[in-house]
Amino acid sequence: MAKLFRAAIMGPPGSGKGTISKRIAQSFGLQYLSSGHYLRESITANTEAGVLVRSYVERSLLVPDHVMTRLMLPRLEHLSGHSWLLDGFPRTLAQAKALNNLCQLDLVISLNIPFETLKDRLSDRWVHPASGRVYNMGFNPPKVKGQDDITGEPLIHHDDDKPEALMSRLRHYKDVAKPVINLYKSQGILHSFSGTETDRIWPYINSLLSTKMHTQPSDAVQTQTP
Repeated sequence: MAKLFRAAIMGPPGSGKGTISKRIAQSFGLQYLSSGHYLRESITANTEAGVLVRSYVERSLLVPDHVMTRLMLPRLEHLSGHSWLLDGFPRTLAQAKALNNLCQLDLVISLNIPFETLKDRLSDRWVHPASGRVYNMGFNPPKVKGQDDITGEPLIHHDDDKPEALMSRLRHYKDVAKPVINLYKSQGILHSFSGTETDRIWPYINSLLSTKMHTQPSDAVQTQTP
């Protein structure tokens, strides 16, 4: 690529951000930067930021803006010569403004998924806490029920993935994401996609990125149509 390309993806829990992000990274050669990965990495490495992160995660609290920006911005500075896709950052307007001070995004993808679809996906979602690997009993089950494919360690089902907690999480996401979405809309870089199936949304995202990046995606990812 002649020009660097920086993008971010937004969506509520269970929207398929991770799946779509990996397809984008594979197809277009963007470095995939997951805030969840960096959070886990900082905790494991016991860095100064990681100690702060752990203090919030252990209490099931959202990591505040000043900790997230302290964690993410130095990493982005180190990647100043790379094209990348951000997943999970920025989540709030304060984070988006901090990111704007560092670099300008070229594209922001927002996923709009119906509540019933999110509820169905999350009720079947099991997670390997140490790595963040996510399984879905419906379409991406582990090889051995209840065990991570790589380590064999037990999988967990988060309490906040249960329907009674999901409504609250979704409401919070919408409240926090709305000003971020409005900011990127005002900058003319927001593109929203609605649907219930990742495989039906993907071709439109694929086409948009091909146009924006003036390139053809590789054949690394095959799009399946139901």
